[in-house]
Amino acid sequence: MQTIGIDFGTTNTVLAACRQPGEAMILPFGFGGQALEAFRTALAFQRNRPVTLPPLDEAGPFAIQWFSEAPEDTRFLQSFKSFAASAAFTDTAIYSRRYKFEDLLATFLSRVREHTGLGTLPKRVVVGRPVTFAGSNPQDGLARQRYDAAFGQLGFEEIRYVLEPVAAAHFFAQRLVREATVLVGDFGGGTSDFSIMRFSPAKSGRAAEALGHSGVGIAGDTFDYRIIDAVVSPRLGKNATYRSWGKNLPIPVHYFANFSRWNELCLMNRPDVIRELEQFAANSDAGKQLLAFAELITGGASYQLYQAVSQAKALLSSEDQVPFAFHAPGFSIDTRITRADFESWIGEDLERIDACVAKVMRETALHARDIDRVFLTGGSSYVPAVRALFTRRFGEDRIETGEQLLSIAKGLALISADKNMERWAV
Repeated sequence: MQTIGIDFGTTNTVLAACRQPGEAMILPFGFGGQALEAFRTALAFQRNRPVTLPPLDEAGPFAIQWFSEAPEDTRFLQSFKSFAASAAFTDTAIYSRRYKFEDLLATFLSRVREHTGLGTLPKRVVVGRPVTFAGSNPQDGLARQRYDAAFGQLGFEEIRYVLEPVAAAHFFAQRLVREATVLVGDFGGGTSDFSIMRFSPAKSGRAAEALGHSGVGIAGDTFDYRIIDAVVSPRLGKNATYRSWGKNLPIPVHYFANFSRWNELCLMNRPDVIRELEQFAANSDAGKQLLAFAELITGGASYQLYQAVSQAKALLSSEDQVPFAFHAPGFSIDTRITRADFESWIGEDLERIDACVAKVMRETALHARDIDRVFLTGGSSYVPAVRALFTRRFGEDRIETGEQLLSIAKGLALISADKNMERWAV
């Protein structure tokens, strides 16, 4: 194996290799007696004995298992890719150690390597990256430095980066039999990215030209955030008030904004945050709700909440109305969510995604009629309202999907085997 492609995603991570031209294969891992292709992007830490040693760590479904079995003894992190380009995130304390982003990523990758059975690593790795990183003020250069440091810790000598929608386009191009201009929409957990590629026959098999790219920091995690903000947070004290010096003041909204984002939730489990919530609870008519909020942060139910929200979102792709049930100490939810409500909650997000598509069309001076195929990939491409954006613009007959969780990794592997792969590196 000369190279591998790694799709390090906000929600899932997938590895692929290209062992012969034009054929990419996923590198699976075993869990619970099954061979799985997508490795959940999650980390768990537990105290070591003696405590002077670094914490024990695990990743993927193994991390989830640790957290499910002993939540009170486990520090659990997910969606940490969202911190990659954030200068505001310097490090986080995990028991007796402080971890920078590159330390978290290197720890995660080491476990991925172990569970996929990779022995001697190839010299080169081709890594996918979004067109636009997640965050309010993402810094691409910082993310690149952190990625370089993490992959360097594993021993890779050549680290190359390819835009994730470009990789997906190369995967999709394997099914083309004639010249085509293709718009690829990649909907991950943290970002939605778009590329327009032109593919044409060539003596070597297929020529490809990148025409334009655009991206926006809105995707699956944002949609999850909208569900939590509308359905869960109001039952935990959002919009409540507390008494201070004879005045009724609103509970600061940043607690609920952070709670609703999976990457921020892992940083809320700190004594100062819990102490503040308990102080608010002591002086609020919503004290019971606020105490339940604090207990949810410190307890082991946050992952169950994640599962409930993700399941409801997935079911809304095929149902007009779905049940939403979640039970934790101090509060319970038994309600229903309609697709109409969900689509109203993500309405502004959809407008920004549509504007991002319009941007790449405008910058490439292309019209809808110039696009031969639209390839949608990533988990949120299943959301009917997302697909409808492209149906309205390009028509249903030009839209295709397939291997939504695997296409980027396979495309990265195909590019890694290209003799001219440097032209796709960024």
